[in-house]
Amino acid sequence: MLVVKYGKLLAQKLEADPEIVEIAALLHDYASIKEESFTSEHHLHSAQEAATILRSLNYPEDKITAIKQCIVSHRGSTDIEKQTAEAVCLASADAIAHIDQIPSLFYLVFVQHQMEIDEGTAWVRAKLERSWNKLCLEGKEMITEKYEAAMRIVQ
Repeated sequence: MLVVKYGKLLAQKLEADPEIVEIAALLHDYASIKEESFTSEHHLHSAQEAATILRSLNYPEDKITAIKQCIVSHRGSTDIEKQTAEAVCLASADAIAHIDQIPSLFYLVFVQHQMEIDEGTAWVRAKLERSWNKLCLEGKEMITEKYEAAMRIVQ
């Protein structure tokens, strides 16, 4: 829900379509939640899942295409061009949510993946850096203070 919150704020700032951003935010990680084996390619699988869901609801095809493009390009670890303001909003909102929720990253590495302190800390630091690097300027302005604080913790 943080991705939705930040996506909607960024949609206002970037004059993007808030409906496209909100739906993309709701569905951007759906495939990795539905099926863990999809995690490494979740951006591709989630786009397909979103299309299937939205078509079943008779959602307009042009909007489905826009939502899919947002979802496919949202990951920080891929170099897929964000072709629209809506895609920039989703990618940045996703990054802001990572930075805003440091405890969830620590839970992921130390509880779910059972990493050692140094390995887990390095993973979180790299995740935060990737997230920061995919942020648009407006997103960086929104989360700079938390990012700097988080980076002091994981240095």
